[in-house]
Amino acid sequence: MAEIEKNDFNLNISRYISTAVGEKEIDLEETNADLVEIEAAINTATGKHNDFLKELGLPLLPRR
Repeated sequence: MAEIEKNDFNLNISRYISTAVGEKEIDLEETNADLVEIEAAINTATGKHNDFLKELGLPLLPRR
Protein backbone atom coordinates (compact mmCIF):
# COMPACT_ATOMS: atom_id res chain seq x y z
CA MET A 1 0.00 0.00 0.00
CA ALA A 2 2.90 2.35 0.71
CA GLU A 3 4.18 1.96 -2.84
CA ILE A 4 0.72 2.65 -4.29
CA GLU A 5 0.41 5.73 -2.10
CA LYS A 6 3.90 6.85 -3.15
CA ASN A 7 2.73 6.65 -6.80
CA ASP A 8 -0.29 8.89 -6.08
CA PHE A 9 -2.63 5.88 -6.09
CA ASN A 10 -1.89 5.23 -9.76
CA LEU A 11 -2.91 1.63 -10.42
CA ASN A 12 -1.48 1.45 -13.94
CA ILE A 13 -0.05 -2.07 -14.11
CA SER A 14 3.04 -1.01 -16.06
CA ARG A 15 4.08 1.14 -13.11
CA TYR A 16 4.48 -1.97 -10.95
CA ILE A 17 5.22 -4.81 -13.39
CA SER A 18 7.51 -4.70 -16.40
CA THR A 19 5.61 -5.62 -19.56
CA ALA A 20 8.69 -5.38 -21.78
CA VAL A 21 9.37 -8.40 -23.96
CA GLY A 22 12.93 -9.63 -23.88
CA GLU A 23 14.89 -9.70 -27.11
CA LYS A 24 15.61 -13.02 -28.75
CA GLU A 25 19.21 -14.14 -28.25
CA ILE A 26 21.17 -14.50 -31.45
CA ASP A 27 23.38 -17.57 -31.82
CA LEU A 28 26.45 -16.06 -33.46
CA GLU A 29 27.93 -19.41 -34.48
CA GLU A 30 24.69 -20.43 -36.21
CA THR A 31 24.38 -17.04 -37.91
CA ASN A 32 27.98 -17.25 -39.11
CA ALA A 33 27.39 -20.77 -40.48
CA ASP A 34 24.29 -19.51 -42.31
CA LEU A 35 26.25 -16.64 -43.85
CA VAL A 36 29.05 -18.96 -44.96
CA GLU A 37 26.46 -21.23 -46.60
CA ILE A 38 24.81 -18.27 -48.34
CA GLU A 39 28.18 -17.03 -49.58
CA ALA A 40 28.94 -20.47 -51.03
CA ALA A 41 25.53 -20.51 -52.78
CA ILE A 42 26.21 -17.04 -54.24
CA ASN A 43 29.60 -18.17 -55.56
CA THR A 44 28.06 -21.30 -57.13
CA ALA A 45 25.27 -19.29 -58.76
CA THR A 46 27.73 -16.67 -60.03
CA GLY A 47 29.88 -19.40 -61.57
CA LYS A 48 26.89 -20.95 -63.37
CA HIS A 49 25.73 -17.54 -64.53
CA ASN A 50 29.21 -16.73 -65.83
CA ASP A 51 29.22 -20.00 -67.81
CA PHE A 52 26.06 -18.84 -69.62
CA LEU A 53 27.50 -15.38 -70.18
CA LYS A 54 30.70 -16.87 -71.59
CA GLU A 55 28.67 -18.97 -74.07
CA LEU A 56 26.87 -15.81 -75.17
CA GLY A 57 30.09 -13.84 -75.50
CA LEU A 58 29.03 -11.34 -72.84
CA PRO A 59 31.14 -9.85 -70.03
CA LEU A 60 31.34 -11.99 -66.91
CA LEU A 61 30.16 -11.00 -63.48
CA PRO A 62 32.97 -10.24 -61.02
CA ARG A 63 33.87 -12.96 -58.54
CA ARG A 64 33.95 -12.28 -54.83
